[in-house]
Parts: sequence; structure tokens; C-alpha cells
Amino acid sequence: MRFIAAFMVLICHIGIVLVPSVQKPWLNWTEPYVYALGPTGVVFFFVLSGFVLTWSARPGDTSRLFWRRRLVKVYPNHLVTLGAAVVLMLVANNAVTTANTLPTLFLVQSWIPDQEVVLNYTSNAPTWSLACELLFYLAFPALLPLLRKIRVERLWLWLGGVALLICTLPFVALLLPDEPMMTNTDVPWWPLWFTYYFPVSRMLEFMLGMLTAQIVLSGRWIGLPLVPAMLLAGASFVVTAGFLPEMYSQASAIALFLALLIAAGATADVRGRPSFFRKRTMIFLGEISFALYMVHWLVILYGPMQMTKADGWSGHSTVSQALLDASLTVVITLLLAWLLYRLVERPAVRRWSRPATRGRSPAADVGAGPAAELHGER
Repeated sequence: MRFIAAFMVLICHIGIVLVPSVQKPWLNWTEPYVYALGPTGVVFFFVLSGFVLTWSARPGDTSRLFWRRRLVKVYPNHLVTLGAAVVLMLVANNAVTTANTLPTLFLVQSWIPDQEVVLNYTSNAPTWSLACELLFYLAFPALLPLLRKIRVERLWLWLGGVALLICTLPFVALLLPDEPMMTNTDVPWWPLWFTYYFPVSRMLEFMLGMLTAQIVLSGRWIGLPLVPAMLLAGASFVVTAGFLPEMYSQASAIALFLALLIAAGATADVRGRPSFFRKRTMIFLGEISFALYMVHWLVILYGPMQMTKADGWSGHSTVSQALLDASLTVVITLLLAWLLYRLVERPAVRRWSRPATRGRSPAADVGAGPAAELHGER
């Protein structure tokens, strides 16, 4: 499932460039759905983070060890890809400034409502989501004891309340200024930043995942099978992307259905039921999904599609050329993701995820617990 969510983000960002470039009227109907793929994938990951961390939490774990594991998982890939982004920016004569590098280095860019800081298109812009994840990780050790104090018969009530709060965010955003517009769009920046990029707003999706995991762990799951859960999530995507205002396709309306899908998938996994998602290839692709997320934007910018060129957003192209560029982009992204995972992410996790103890290899702790199978969280 992680790979599918990451691949949705990749296809979204490819489509943002190629659909306007091709300029074929018969493609216009696809735009809302292509553009909604990325935000939906991000919602999935935010909900999944809350679910998996709650699912895998064990007595005796300390905040310091938890934060260490999370930073080791995130920062090596981030530093390598940010370094690559700076080099590519310099080679391509794109401006490297304090605004588009320093906040990103420390993963605080999403707290600063400035487009150059949050979304510099010539750098590794998707790392804004890591700034949200860092808030989730910092808050998790404090949130978990509070979650466990909720009476089990009230868990579904809390879940519904958080889902409702998520759906109210676009209405709150209406109170914010409608100028300026987001670059290359007609979407007002301030409401979009508040609903989509602001870490406190996205914390609600993480909490939704935590509540969903607690419902499953406490035996209060409704028993929704995986296939119906997938159909519900798919239907909610079609409705959200195709019929609701754009602000809802960015985050809100689909979060609850993705939480149900994750719970159904986890339940099926624990029971050992046959599933496409349990295939060896899908597990491997899931393992490299974070690396895929970290490299894909740089491939789109500086690879076959050459988005950083002057005509990168609007240059005319044939459908066949667009498909060739997209295919090459996917292949290169998968190859670089595998290399980043094998050479950076996995060695870093094995070496530094836990303090070394005498007579015990750091690698012995990697993958321990049910979360290793479910999400690769360590």
C-alpha cells in the first residue's frame, strides 16, 4: 500500500507537468483526478504514520529511543537528496538562497507561510511533508498515553470527531486572505497553506490514524473486509476529486475512508489472508517507497521531462513524446529509489537506529515487531 500511495504522488507530479504541456482537450477531464492523486497519497501516509506508530508501540520504549529511530529513518535520505538538489540547482543556474535551503535543511519550512520557503520548485519541494512528520514524531510520546486513557466504547466517537474536524478546515480557511495566488495556479495561497501545508492542521490526520489503530487493538473494529474498504476509498476519491471544491481534494474528505482502508489492510495482514499487497514484489516496492518519494521530484525537474527549462510547464508536446518522457521518469525514479534505499536508508537504520550494546549487533534490532511487516517503521 505504501508503494501505491508514493506512486500516486509520482503520477500526480508527472501529470501536473505533462497534461498542460500536451494541451489536448480530451485530456481535460483527467486533470482533477490526476492532480488529486498526490494529495490523496500524502493523506494516506499521514494517517498511516499514526496507525503504525500506535500499532507498534511497546512498553518500555523511551521518547529518546523513539525520536532516535525516527530521525535515523528520515534524515539520511533527506540530507542526501537535499545535497543532490543543491548541486543540480547550481548546475542548472537556478538560484540557491537561504529561503529555499536553510528551512528545508532543518525541516521547518512548512511552518513558514512563504511560497519560496515551502515550495521552491527548483529544489526538492515534496520535503514539506517531512516537516509535518517531525511534528507528529515529537508529539507522539505525549499523545499515546492520552489516547490509551480513552474508554474503548468512545473510540469511534473520537474518530468521528477528528474526521469532522478535518472536514471543517477548508471552512476555517475561508477566513484567511485570498491573495496572493499559489504559483502556476488560481488557488489562494493562505487558505491552501493552512489546510494543506500547516503541520498543526495535518496533525489531525496523524491522530485519526492513531485512533484507528487503537480501535483495532482494542477489538472494536467493525470487520470491514479489505476489498469493500478499497471500493469505499476509491469512491470517496472519485467524489472528492471530481465533485467537491478543490480545497477538499487537497486533504479533507477522504481521510476517514483511507483510515478504514488501512485498518482493513492491517486486519487482513494479521490474519494472513492472501492479498496482492503481500506479494514479494509489492513488499519490496513498499520498502523503497520513502526513497521513491524523496527522489521523484528531482527526476521530474532535471530528468527527461526537464521541467526547470523555460518551457517546462507549457511547452507543446505530442502524446507519444509525453508518454515516453513519463515512462523514462518512472524507470529512473525507481532505479534511484532502490539505490538510495540500499546505499543510504537501510545502512543508516541498521547502524544508528539503536545505541550499540556490547555483544549485540545494531542490525539485530532492525525489523523487530509486527510493524516491520506492516510498514517498515523502525
